[in-house]
Amino acid sequence: MSPSRFEAITSRYTSLRLVVAGDFCLDRYLEIDPARQETSIETGLPVHNVVNVRAQPGAAGTILNNLVALGIGEILPVGFCGFDGEGFELRRALEAGPGVKLDGFIQTADRRTFTYCKPLVMSPGTPPQELNRLDSKNWTPTPALLEAQLINNLVSLSATADAVVLMDQVDVPETGVVTRRLLDTVKALAVNRPELPVLADSRRSLRDFPPVIFKMNAAELSALSGSATTLTIDEIKALARELAHRNRRAVFVTAADRGMLGASPSGRAEHVPALPVRGPIDVVGAGDAVTANLAAALAAGADLREALELANAAASIVVHQLGTTGTASIRQLREALI
Repeated sequence: MSPSRFEAITSRYTSLRLVVAGDFCLDRYLEIDPARQETSIETGLPVHNVVNVRAQPGAAGTILNNLVALGIGEILPVGFCGFDGEGFELRRALEAGPGVKLDGFIQTADRRTFTYCKPLVMSPGTPPQELNRLDSKNWTPTPALLEAQLINNLVSLSATADAVVLMDQVDVPETGVVTRRLLDTVKALAVNRPELPVLADSRRSLRDFPPVIFKMNAAELSALSGSATTLTIDEIKALARELAHRNRRAVFVTAADRGMLGASPSGRAEHVPALPVRGPIDVVGAGDAVTANLAAALAAGADLREALELANAAASIVVHQLGTTGTASIRQLREALI
C-alpha cells in the first residue's frame, strides 16, 4: 500500500460513525504470582494468590477496542449487560473509550453480564500462562422486550452510520443479541441501504445470516461449503468468489499463517500473505482486530486489496501482544505497512 493511500484511508477515520451490534462481554484477567502459592488448610488444595486484576471489554467489545485504537469518531455499541458487578465494570470500561456513545447499550435485570474470567500465571521472563477459564453466560432465550429494544436501537443508530458490524459470540442460538428477529432487521437494512457496509462474524456459523459482508476463517468457510478437508488457497479463493457472487457482497477469509483472502461480487479475489512472526504469539483477539479494521477501511472507501492489507497488518500486530486481547493503532499499522 502506498503512503498516500494509507493516509487517504486512515485520515477519514475520525469522521466515521460505526455501529457495533452483538455480544459484549467482560474480559477479566486475574494475574497470579506463582511465588505466593499456598496450600489451603481446609482442603489441602493449591491456593493461587491474585496480585492484580484487569478488566476490559471482550467479544464485540474487542472489536470496539480496536475501533477506539484506530481513532474512529463515533462508536455506537448495541448490546446489553446485567445489573451486576461485571456489568458495572463493563460499562465503565466501554465509557472510557474515546468516541464511544452508550445510547444503544442496555443494562437489564433480565440478563447477567457475559464474562470471560481468565486466570494468568505471571512468571518472570516467560509469557503469561492461562489456566482454565471461568465463564459466565446466559443459557435461556433473550427476553422478547429486550430483543425489541435492541432491534429499535440498531435501526435508529444505523440510520446515520457509515458501517455496521455484527458480532455473534454466544454458544446457544437466540440467547444473545444476534437473534433471528434482529437478523431480519439487518436483512431489511441491507436491502434499503445497499451502499452501507454491514459486516458479520459469528463463532457458530454465518449459514443463516442475510446476505451481508461475511468475515470468517478458513475452517468456517470449509464447514459452510460442506467440505471436509483443509482448503488450499486456490480452493478458498474459489469458494469465496462463489459466496460473494451469491450474496452480492464481499467475503473475507482469514487463513492463520497463510494470511488473508477476499473476494468481491464481481469475481475479483485477492490473497495477502501473513506478515513474518517476530517472536512468541497469542492469537486471541486477532480475528476481532481483523473485523474492526475491515469495517473501518471499507467505511473509509478502501478497496478489497487495501482493506485486506490493513486488516492483515492489524492481526500481525495483535498476535504479538501476550496475556491480553490486543489492539492495533494507526501508528502501528503505518510502521507495519509503509
